[in-house]
This record gives sequence, C-alpha cells and structure tokens, in this order.
Amino acid sequence: MMTLAVIAGCATELNGPQKAELQWYRNKGMAIEEKDASTAAWLGILPGGGSFYTRNYGIGVVNLLCWPFSVLWDPASGYNGAEMLNYTSTVSVVEKKRNAELRDLDAKLGAGVITKEEYFKQKAACEKRYTPDL
Repeated sequence: MMTLAVIAGCATELNGPQKAELQWYRNKGMAIEEKDASTAAWLGILPGGGSFYTRNYGIGVVNLLCWPFSVLWDPASGYNGAEMLNYTSTVSVVEKKRNAELRDLDAKLGAGVITKEEYFKQKAACEKRYTPDL
C-alpha cells in the first residue's frame, strides 16, 4: 500500500517547456492562477489536504489513508497539482482568446473591413501576442 501511495501521491509535475511557457504567460500578465501553489503545498501537511485542494480527490483519499506518512509527498504533490491546474487553465484561456481574435480578423476580412495586407499584419501580431517566444 505504501508503494501505491508513493506512486499515486505525486501529481504530475510540469516538464521544463511547460514551466517556461507558464512563466512566459506570467511575465505577460496572461497567466490564470486558479490555485495558489504555496497554499497547496502548506495544505499538504494535512491529511490529503494538498491533493483535495488541487482537485486530485482520488490521490487525496490515498494520502488521507496513508497519513502521517503522506506528509512526505503531499506538499510536493499539492504544489505540482496547483501548477498543473494553473498551466492547463492558462493555456485554455489563452487559446480561446487567440481563436476569438483570429475569428474576428477572419470576419473583418470577409466583410471587406480590412485588406489582405492588414489582415496578415494583424494576424501575425495576434500570433506573436499569444505565442511564447521560448
């Protein structure tokens, strides 16, 4: 059971490119902070707290059952879970904004409000605004 808890107890950590991407969004003021990673880590001291806070309910139950041993991994699991939630939320929101802006440009081009040259110029600016330059 302890092996299961250790394997299941750690939320997936962001990989290097994801960390860099999230930091880029944070620097640009576009990041969505759905859960506070520090709070998630601190709650990991409580039985399953970090996992429950980051909506990893199954892992939270395992950590609850393995308490007090789960305090060895749940703070890191909570932190990683919060960062993963923040990353996925950010990517989703940014993608929706980007797509809405591109649809608006397509509509303007189709209606003849802007020229093809202006369309391509604005489209390139939109892509640059929403695409991390890592």
